[in-house]
Amino acid sequence: MELNLSGLGFPVRIQPPRPLSEDELLTFSANNRLYPVETDEKGDLIVMSPSGSKTSAKNFWMNAEFAKWLEQTGGGTPLESEGGVTLPDGSVRAADLAWIAEAKWNALTPQQQERYAPVTPDFVVELRSPTDRLDMVTEKMEMWMRNGVELAWLIDPIDRVVTIYRPNREPERLENISQVQGEGPVAGFVLPLDRIFTA
Repeated sequence: MELNLSGLGFPVRIQPPRPLSEDELLTFSANNRLYPVETDEKGDLIVMSPSGSKTSAKNFWMNAEFAKWLEQTGGGTPLESEGGVTLPDGSVRAADLAWIAEAKWNALTPQQQERYAPVTPDFVVELRSPTDRLDMVTEKMEMWMRNGVELAWLIDPIDRVVTIYRPNREPERLENISQVQGEGPVAGFVLPLDRIFTA
């Protein structure tokens, strides 16, 4: 099934007659590579707009900084925005950047690692794009935390704000900062924000 979503506002929610199987979702995503596709806990499809060039560049630099840190520290598996995982609530989600601790990743079978791995990332970052409604991105951050993520950052270049999410704590909002420092599962990681907060 190929989508024609011209003229529709994103994200688009599609309620199939029944939840797609993992094979069906993989095929659906492959047939509609222009549009990132996730599912919610009910099995509804969430179809998002592709990132614009500037957002894609910001995401590249963010992932590059994390890759440099990971090379120095070693361990764990990073995922970028096309790497979906199956969460405890049954949804299939992807973050702009996610990191899974080595023990969790190694506990998966090779077959699980090749598909939408049934695992909760330890660390996620979502980068708000101009087409993202803030309330919907905030809802997604809360979803990550409900599913057991240890640390999550919502980076908003539009308002130059980073919101840090931690389990059982109110989100911490940081405005006009030059860098954000990791803690917990990614202690020692420092993300400079100059390339992300540029106009």
